[in-house]
Amino acid sequence: MTTRILTLLLTVFSLTTSISQEELSCSVFKNQPINFGGEKGMDSEVIRLQEGRIIYKKVTVPKFSRGTDVKIKLSLRSNGDRWDKSGSCFIVTNPDDISIINVSEGKKEFPTESTINKKFKGVKSTETYKPVVELLRFMTPFGVGFYSNNKGKHRKPVYIPKWEKEVVWEGDISHLNSLVTNTFYIGVWIDSWTKEGYEVDLSLVYSNRPRATFKVKSLVNAIPYVNGQSLPDFFANISLEQAFNFPKNAKNVKLYYTTTGHGGHEGGDEFIKIRNSVFVDNKQVLDTIPWRDDCASFRRFNPTSGVWLKKDSASYIDFEAKAYKVKEIEERIASSDLSRSNWCPGSHVKPFVVDLGDLKTGKHTLKISIPATEANEDKLNHWLVTAYITYEE
Repeated sequence: MTTRILTLLLTVFSLTTSISQEELSCSVFKNQPINFGGEKGMDSEVIRLQEGRIIYKKVTVPKFSRGTDVKIKLSLRSNGDRWDKSGSCFIVTNPDDISIINVSEGKKEFPTESTINKKFKGVKSTETYKPVVELLRFMTPFGVGFYSNNKGKHRKPVYIPKWEKEVVWEGDISHLNSLVTNTFYIGVWIDSWTKEGYEVDLSLVYSNRPRATFKVKSLVNAIPYVNGQSLPDFFANISLEQAFNFPKNAKNVKLYYTTTGHGGHEGGDEFIKIRNSVFVDNKQVLDTIPWRDDCASFRRFNPTSGVWLKKDSASYIDFEAKAYKVKEIEERIASSDLSRSNWCPGSHVKPFVVDLGDLKTGKHTLKISIPATEANEDKLNHWLVTAYITYEE
């Protein structure tokens, strides 16, 4: 009898454990428009800011007391916007404090301490304001979805079978599980100025598998989400410096640094290699030239990319001569193929992760130096930079 009861209890425990560890998928946005003054979509829980260039939503999921893995999935389709645009999925860590939400609504103003050179507002963390933590940086491709039909047939190179109908980005954000469990606010921003804009789907997937949970400290975010925030071209004249504090000794500290250069013109920061130097407590912890030279691999997502012809010499098999020959040809070159400062049209931009080890209680400093090109007139050189820290106590 005792053995049978024990077996029954073990079976019940096994079933309970199996159920409790089932994966949970949370759909945040579905077919949700992001644009400038265009269609609003059908989801009444979605809040639109900046004429629809920012969308966000209040989400509630289980707390996962033992921690959990978390994956993010974002799908995007053009609704008629044919250009490449910067995009960011973010989490609002302290909605009751000053945030881009209540600043957008006109209820708050960015603190003076968050401003660089009295012009670039909301960049730095302060006691009353924490910049949003970026979950996923992306760059929209040229026209995927809306133009993925016969309109682009004469631009399609022979090496891709078809234009894709959407672009999908996925990422592991398990180190941020403390921010995306329980109740939180999550949003997406796209730098679109067209009425047509884009359409997105966003979901979070929780494994429910036990996982270490880290504390997160938001440091800087130079993305101009809010109307009135200036184009962040300050790196051409000054380094970004930010102080931060640990009330207790911090263990297993990691810095997450995301950077992309922009400009959109020949010789601009989008198309030239520029070094990024990051220092913590005056010690250089990252020295890199962020660069992507694999942009041609995203060609299938870019049906409206500008295309021109370039003469070249090609080696080919001449079947009659049964030998290789060389002839002059013209090849398509697309704007989306060109190498860029850490991004491609249609790419997910991953952060650089720097292991800082253990840091003692008290004040510390972060410094980011980029010898950028100055912006002037229509040459809008700038760098979109975000940084946050995860740690244990």
